[in-house]
Amino acid sequence: AMVYCGLERVRAMNKRVTIEIPEAMHKAIAEHAAKAGANTDAYVVDVIEQHLEDLHDIALAEAAMERIKNGERTYTWEEMERELGLED
Repeated sequence: AMVYCGLERVRAMNKRVTIEIPEAMHKAIAEHAAKAGANTDAYVVDVIEQHLEDLHDIALAEAAMERIKNGERTYTWEEMERELGLED
């Protein structure tokens, strides 16, 4: 299985996690898993992995915004095209 360790994907042994969730949530998970063609365990792992990826992306975006607030140079689309030699 692929998991995140310090925000990098690494191959690791599977670990079991047991949680109690409301019946309605379990039913919703089972329904979504069936629509996705997955068993509930695989579906929950995929959902958690996507959430971890989203958290990582949010952290990167927040760090970029902080750098911009602190004066890091930004470029307009036209400046970027000129820098990369992509002008018409």
